[in-house]
Amino acid sequence: MSAAAQEPLLLGVRHHGPGSARAVRAALDAAQPKAVLIEGPPEGDALLPLAAEPGMRPPVALLAHAADDPGRAAFWPLAGFSPEWVAIRWAQGRDVPVRFIDLPAAHSLAAGADREDGGESDSVRLDPLAVLAETAGYDDPERWWEDVVEHRGADGRRQDPLGAFEALGEAMGALREAYGDGGHARDLVREAHMRQRMRAARREFGDDYAVVCGAWHVPALRAKTTAAADRALLTGLPKVKVETAWVPWTHRRLARAGGYGAGITSPGWYAHLFSARDRPVERWLTKVAGLLREEDRQVSSAHVIEAVRLAETLAAMRGRPLAGLTETLEAVRAVMCDGSDIPLALIEDRLVVGDVLGEVPDSAPVVPLQRDLTRTQRSLRLKPEARERELELDLRKETDAAKSLLLHRLRLLGIGWGTPTASRSSTGTFRETWRLCWEPELSVRVAEAGIWGTTVLAAATAKAEADAAGAEELGEVTALAERCLLAGLSEALPAVLRALADRAALDTDVARLAKALPALARSLRYGDVRGTDAAALGTVAAGLAERICVALPPACAAGLDADAAAELRSHVDGVHGAVGLLADTDEGLRDRWSAVLRTLAGRDTVPGLIRGRAARLLLDEGRLPAEETARLMGLALSPAASPADAAGWIEGFAGGGSGGGTLLVHDERLLGLIDAWLVGVPERAFTDVLPLLRRTFGAYEPGVKRTLGELVRRGPGGPGAAVVGGSAPAGFGPELDPVRADAVVDLVRMLLSPAGGVAAA
Repeated sequence: MSAAAQEPLLLGVRHHGPGSARAVRAALDAAQPKAVLIEGPPEGDALLPLAAEPGMRPPVALLAHAADDPGRAAFWPLAGFSPEWVAIRWAQGRDVPVRFIDLPAAHSLAAGADREDGGESDSVRLDPLAVLAETAGYDDPERWWEDVVEHRGADGRRQDPLGAFEALGEAMGALREAYGDGGHARDLVREAHMRQRMRAARREFGDDYAVVCGAWHVPALRAKTTAAADRALLTGLPKVKVETAWVPWTHRRLARAGGYGAGITSPGWYAHLFSARDRPVERWLTKVAGLLREEDRQVSSAHVIEAVRLAETLAAMRGRPLAGLTETLEAVRAVMCDGSDIPLALIEDRLVVGDVLGEVPDSAPVVPLQRDLTRTQRSLRLKPEARERELELDLRKETDAAKSLLLHRLRLLGIGWGTPTASRSSTGTFRETWRLCWEPELSVRVAEAGIWGTTVLAAATAKAEADAAGAEELGEVTALAERCLLAGLSEALPAVLRALADRAALDTDVARLAKALPALARSLRYGDVRGTDAAALGTVAAGLAERICVALPPACAAGLDADAAAELRSHVDGVHGAVGLLADTDEGLRDRWSAVLRTLAGRDTVPGLIRGRAARLLLDEGRLPAEETARLMGLALSPAASPADAAGWIEGFAGGGSGGGTLLVHDERLLGLIDAWLVGVPERAFTDVLPLLRRTFGAYEPGVKRTLGELVRRGPGGPGAAVVGGSAPAGFGPELDPVRADAVVDLVRMLLSPAGGVAAA
């Protein structure tokens, strides 16, 4: 800027605009100011030198959070094509002072503006670009902005470096005259602070400095106001102590509506426009062709040439200076995707938006917990990535077990980097599958968790102990005990177990006790798999099981309605599975539980749903003879029983996806009892029991349903039924066939051996 300049250089931009970024760089090259002021929180001034570090790679964000409440935070994201980032790097490359001049984050966060828009708390009332686009005859503000700003200079032709800023400043001045603050009341305070910082710069550098800010603010920064008036606007603002840091950001996060200033829908496209040396459309369509070839689609050079021609023709027909994203995508869809939207969606995801994740140098200040997490990630070769991916872990391997512990500890701290998901290859306890995706917001979660400790292990331990002390229900503590074992937090277990014993001693609700036991049983099992000492849980689990055995029969006979009976039925299933896991350490527990099931199965006051389920569990365990099972079914389905209760018994016995259909296929006697009862249900009652029966039998596999239908159609000794032993239809025998059974013994032994897949899983 010449010494004769009478006022500072105001460069009004759109945040994350590549055209604005190119224009800012050209304007700064032409003016050569002595200082550069940038819209941003002044607390970030101390971190600006890190932008020149070799390890800093945008997109990154300046994070500011309240020192005593890290969850109250705000981000100022910057991409490589952001005008602010270009101005920072221009100043650092020439040893020119660069400073932030926006309202301090200390005031913004204290006012409750803890959002990702850099402190803008007021909802948007006026979209300046939409008004200007409509005035120019455009129906799409993005297309207008691309034509007048983003595509300027993209074709390699020289442009007036200040022309766009002057025209945009005049347009924004007219809007401010017509609309005032446009509904952004807090902008008046922010602009007052910017003017104060500009006055300070004038005292130091004269008028030979440049200001890079949102174009909306330019008229207000040019306005002639007094320092006293600006001080009055800034007096009495609330204030908190803040801490700042650089954190990695992603292109995908920039594409969301809550970005700094405004969300952009196509960060990958904008990054390409900014970095392309020339012929941006040709280079872009070449990238598209490369991506489609990686996906095994037949795309040749001829496709690229034809797509370029079509995109340029569309732009010319629409009067655009250069083919924009709309034209290129239309050309790609027509030429390279054969009119299909499926490959086009891939292009939009991978290239238009993209999964670029920025990097921050190791020298950048971070909370101690973040430093420990970064060190652990590197030692485990577990790199944070913006793209979602699946991670398969074999817990028998030391490195995979360490990765599992880290991910479980982070989940306990509320840092959801990984989410457990069902494995595609195995359901065994030796394997885990995680879905990983690093979101920038996790940096705030790490800062929040930093209050618990300086390492991931220490923080997770302290958090678990605090959660145990504050838990109000037994289920919360049992779930926490399971999570502690999964995370290997042996030091937190004593506090969790004390809380567990206290809650269990005071809880008299058998449903809550029954709901808690399966989690404890799983914890014992996972402890064995992971080599974690979970023996202390055994005593608590055994005591819980004993209380359930005593309290369950009275609870099931207390006049339960249908919903309560269904809930208790699910708890009976859960306790039964837990007893199977606990019986290895307490052999008598299985006998005591079987006695409880016998009581439930034979007590008339117990709802049919629970009685039927108890009978089925006993039958599966071999503790209820077939004759006794038939007797109980006959009583449950007798004419004296209500149809609804009888249908509930059938649902408990044969429903729930527990192989009931296969049982009926192979036991004609039980099937005959159900068939006889069903035929005898009165017409009026049949309408009431039909939903229960449909729910029970509708869950069977198609093959099982076909076989049952055929057996019922034939009937005992019916036409076409080849009788074996006087009663069984063809294909079934009254007794076990030793020859056929021996044929599969070797295969079953192999599957169940330690070297086989089932035991190993």
